[in-house]
Amino acid sequence: MSPPRSSIAYWKAATALAIAASAALGPFFADPAHAIRIFGMRFFESAEEEAQVIDPVNYALTFETGTDDEELREALENSSRLFQDKEEPVSGDLGLAIKARDDRERILAALYEKARYGGTVSILINGQDIDSLPPDPSFPDDKAVPVTVSITPGPAFTLGSVRLEGDAKGLDPATYDLKRGARADSTLIIKAGEQIVNDLKEQSRPLAKLTERSVIADHATSTVDVTISADGGPVAPVGQLTVTGTKTVDPEFVRDYSRLNHGRPYSPENIRKAAERLRLLNVFSSVTINEADALAPDGTMPMNIQVSEGKHRYFGFGGQVSTTDGLGLQGYWGHRNLFGRAESLRIEGSVDRIGETTDVGGLDYSAAVLFAKPGAFGPASTFTASVRAAIVDPDAYRAKTITAAVGAGFELSPQDTASVGAELGWADIEDAFGSNSYLTASIPLEYVRDTRDDKLNATEGYRALINARPSYEIEGKTFFSSFEASASGYYALGSEKRFVLAGKLGAGVLVGGDELADIPATRRFFLGGGGSVRGYSYQEISPRNASNDLTGGRSYVSGSLEARIAVTETIGIVPFIDAGSVSASTTPDFSDIRTGAGIGLRYATPFGPIRLDFAVPLNKYPGGTDYGIYAGIGQSF
Repeated sequence: MSPPRSSIAYWKAATALAIAASAALGPFFADPAHAIRIFGMRFFESAEEEAQVIDPVNYALTFETGTDDEELREALENSSRLFQDKEEPVSGDLGLAIKARDDRERILAALYEKARYGGTVSILINGQDIDSLPPDPSFPDDKAVPVTVSITPGPAFTLGSVRLEGDAKGLDPATYDLKRGARADSTLIIKAGEQIVNDLKEQSRPLAKLTERSVIADHATSTVDVTISADGGPVAPVGQLTVTGTKTVDPEFVRDYSRLNHGRPYSPENIRKAAERLRLLNVFSSVTINEADALAPDGTMPMNIQVSEGKHRYFGFGGQVSTTDGLGLQGYWGHRNLFGRAESLRIEGSVDRIGETTDVGGLDYSAAVLFAKPGAFGPASTFTASVRAAIVDPDAYRAKTITAAVGAGFELSPQDTASVGAELGWADIEDAFGSNSYLTASIPLEYVRDTRDDKLNATEGYRALINARPSYEIEGKTFFSSFEASASGYYALGSEKRFVLAGKLGAGVLVGGDELADIPATRRFFLGGGGSVRGYSYQEISPRNASNDLTGGRSYVSGSLEARIAVTETIGIVPFIDAGSVSASTTPDFSDIRTGAGIGLRYATPFGPIRLDFAVPLNKYPGGTDYGIYAGIGQSF
């Protein structure tokens, strides 16, 4: 059995991420004459690409916000193009005047967004008010033109009377945060009107619209009276559904998989989910669902699904390197539309520990063929099949495995999914109990409820999972089953959700089998690593025999707590603590609880936060891991 390895090996995830990113960005490097932009920063920009400003005019800005309110001051500065671009010249004197006039409108809008309806904005260019400038102004060109922006925000207005009229008359203003005495931000009023229309449309009234949205400000009392009136229009179901833009994908499949069936009640939420469902097939580069401007003669709402197909065949490669695990290489090839109904096929393989050992037979290998057919048993289902083979060597055991599996997943509701399958796996394992072979048949069952607002960076909601895996080990004629459950929850403090508390609990139990050796090591429980208790190496937390060999356990309990703190719009820090215990008995005895703590760094990207965590074990094993570094995309849970 190989000796333990340090968790520094988790650096390989970061290296793999960098290699994958460079591969994805490869086309941008093909022509050195063009710059590339990564995370908002430009690289390899030539002189020809720098912004060309005709007749450049520099200006010296004095920006007086008239407030000590940091939130308001920041909003005013962010709204002003003069302020944001103060280090850059404008094109000509007229360009400066136009920019100033536009700026006044943007600043006034920012004041209204913060309920400052009595605010004023004065802008002087070279000492002259912009309203008195000639059509073609001329400013001295021997120095930077002085520009002064003076803002008087005035008091924050509050909501006075709120009236909902027309088909919105029966609605409660408080439902839309329109409460008397609340700060009357213009964004709040606009959002309320949009939500009222959306709620009427959710009543299957696709032609709902606002007929009035008025705001009357009383400067004597610093209040605003709001009137919102809406016309719901007739109730109408979904009508004829057409599909355009398909080339190799069956349009009938697109229509069925969207679940926007003819005669189904009209719902904006169902339309949004249909578009998202089609995007997740990964066969389309774009999906747009358009509604007709008017109802059909039969009183239904015709709709069109406009798609654009992406490339169906793809391939890629990745790699990672560490001082402990050597070099690892991965490659894959796939097809996203095998038979015209978004069936996917993926073939992948990897080789690890190159350089760590000179014995070719001592390397880690894996290969897999994966197939998925969406809509196999109806539009809310997916059929999957796979064959996997691997030679793996974690600290607890060395195993050669071949596993064949089929399964079906079903979407019971937008939050609930269930799956069932059948699996047959062969394993040749060398572990603390010697060398043994296993042939195991299993029936995996799983139910998941997921109410998270964002799968990669949740700020509210929860995810709960329970699974069972009844199994029969054929060679040893042993029945056993594993049962696992986990739940993670998220709670954001403040309306901007810059501080999020996240917690996770998990537990599992193995029943059956007279001896632990009757159960394959790949099915026993271990903890440790980036997915459980950070600070410990992968599968380091485990019961041990008299020779200090890892045996795995029959039960475990684990928990994690994180404070996700947004420092800026893109940078966050995450202090965390993890704990877990693995027991040899089916009932957790908590005789050996291991705890790890650390801090993480997050960088927000459009595809989820990039994660980098550093953790140390608070009660390490003798000779065990000193620390762990973990990298990936998305939060840890």
